[in-house]
Amino acid sequence: MSEHIISFENVTISQGKKIVLHDVSFTLDQGAFVYLIGRTGTGKSSLLKTLYGDIKLKEGAGTVVDCDLRKLRDRRIPDLRRQLGIVFQDFQLLSDRSVERNLDFFLRATGWKSANKRSDRIVEVLEAVGLADKLKFLPHQLSGGEQQRIAIARALLNEPKLILADEPTGNLDPITSEEVMELLHEINGKGTSILMATHDFELISKFPKRTLMCEDKKVVEVKKKNQDPHHHLTLKLKQLITHLKHHPVYFHPNS
Repeated sequence: MSEHIISFENVTISQGKKIVLHDVSFTLDQGAFVYLIGRTGTGKSSLLKTLYGDIKLKEGAGTVVDCDLRKLRDRRIPDLRRQLGIVFQDFQLLSDRSVERNLDFFLRATGWKSANKRSDRIVEVLEAVGLADKLKFLPHQLSGGEQQRIAIARALLNEPKLILADEPTGNLDPITSEEVMELLHEINGKGTSILMATHDFELISKFPKRTLMCEDKKVVEVKKKNQDPHHHLTLKLKQLITHLKHHPVYFHPNS
């Protein structure tokens, strides 16, 4: 296997006729944890969708877990996704099924035939995320943080080489967000690579890792400012200024 779990060279990502990202080049090493930041609409989700085959790669060279995305055919997309774990902001759990049946449905859909092996694997991943006692619970009986842990457990079922996490803390309160981040870093510490899209700069400051930014249809490396302990605030301020340029706030003199 290549030393790079992801490799993009001069990639253009489009939705229909609209170019979302252009001339994208970066690599992600085996075992790395990398953040992907940027304002809403700058291409974070589109980049992740390209990596798991939801958007076709038509320009440039791109590989993920040794799969050539330019050559990826529809019938091979399930094979690619079996090597990936995907975590969404909105959990995407089946509301009418217990935790056990949610995870069992995923295993059956990805080719696990043995009921005993499925049952054993479900227990293993629930223990890994600290929710072995929630096996029979329905999603609505769980907190938001617990639902996201179940979503992470689902992502771990096929022992993926890479987890793609799209705003996994976006619907969570700060304390729960930290707990989810600690879990993701624990998983990464065991060797699983993670690419996480986020706009939560507080979490980035508490759990610093390499960071890529989507802006102006490019993906650029955010350089570390070793001499500036408040660099994350500088990034946040820059984004706020950009937002205010496009959405000015007016104050009345007597307010």
